[in-house]
Amino acid sequence: MLEPLQYLLGALSGSLVGFTLGLVGGGGSILAVPLMVYLVGVTNPHVAIGTSALAVAANAATGLIGHARAGSVKWRCGAMYAAAGVLGAFGGSTVGKAFDGQKLLFLFAIVMVVVGALMLRGRHAIGIPGAQCNRTNAPKVLGYGLGTGVFSGFFGIGGGFLIVPGLVASTSMPIINAVGTSLVAVTAFGLTTALNYAFSGLVDWVLAGVFIGGGIIGGLGGAIAARKLSGGGHLTTVFAVLIFVVAAYMLWKSAAAL
Repeated sequence: MLEPLQYLLGALSGSLVGFTLGLVGGGGSILAVPLMVYLVGVTNPHVAIGTSALAVAANAATGLIGHARAGSVKWRCGAMYAAAGVLGAFGGSTVGKAFDGQKLLFLFAIVMVVVGALMLRGRHAIGIPGAQCNRTNAPKVLGYGLGTGVFSGFFGIGGGFLIVPGLVASTSMPIINAVGTSLVAVTAFGLTTALNYAFSGLVDWVLAGVFIGGGIIGGLGGAIAARKLSGGGHLTTVFAVLIFVVAAYMLWKSAAAL
């Protein structure tokens, strides 16, 4: 059992994660895993991964409601991406549970740096507002979904920081639509990973509950902020900078523990 202060820190961490998910559609687990390990004080990295996967899935579903009301979700694309990704997430999470926890965090941070660089490189791309998923781009969307799902499951993350660029690359949709649509897949990936970890007893249910409670409040605020920052590449820049900052911290902490 954790101390009461740790549960309070869990709720505060959840609000930050929820805000980030609503704002950029990703970064939930990028923040959730290190916050649970380094701030809340969860000593087992696998428990932190399993618990954060459940919390991020719930918070993503909350953020999805706000984006759906704003009309920024392309449901067919989200469903296709999620369907392919769930298969990958199950396989990836099965392998991830057997991998050393500290090495997992270190590799996680390296992947974050690469994705952040790619996002900054394409930050001025406007996208095609009317972009849809159809027979022409379906193989590309499903392929990106499957690959993202494997990474999502292996690292125990919702995968939003991979799903957003994956949706942009496979459909050319604007970043605000990719953010909203990604939450469909983040929810599905997170639940798949969380159930796999829960089967092995690697989920702290009480911590997940307080994390989700804080995330509901943060998610609503993040969705509002996303609509205000969606133009001129600002949202993409925020997304990339967030990734770099957290990745640097995780590399520092996990490298010292190896």
